[in-house]
Amino acid sequence: MSNAKQIEVTILGQQYRLAVPEEAEAALLEAVSRVDAEMSKVRASSTVRGQDRIAVMAALSLASELLKLQQSVRFGEAFPADEIKHTLVEMNQRIGAAVDNLEKF
Repeated sequence: MSNAKQIEVTILGQQYRLAVPEEAEAALLEAVSRVDAEMSKVRASSTVRGQDRIAVMAALSLASELLKLQQSVRFGEAFPADEIKHTLVEMNQRIGAAVDNLEKF
């Protein structure tokens, strides 16, 4: 990792030191927050005890959520941001061409 920095985060009361490139720090902190929230939810709403078991249950929940999202993208229920940007660029080009043609008249 080039120009990585060390940050300390807390997940379910446990401190972790992580290396992260500066440009990815915000995304990593968001992920840490999501994992901490999911692990806290598992601990509060189940009889699962032990951080390793809580982590596995939280990972399964997050993986299930990711798989549902990927499936919705595959079936056209959701669109990836890159595809939306590409479509908008194409639409803007078409609109620009149409306006140019109208101005000729």
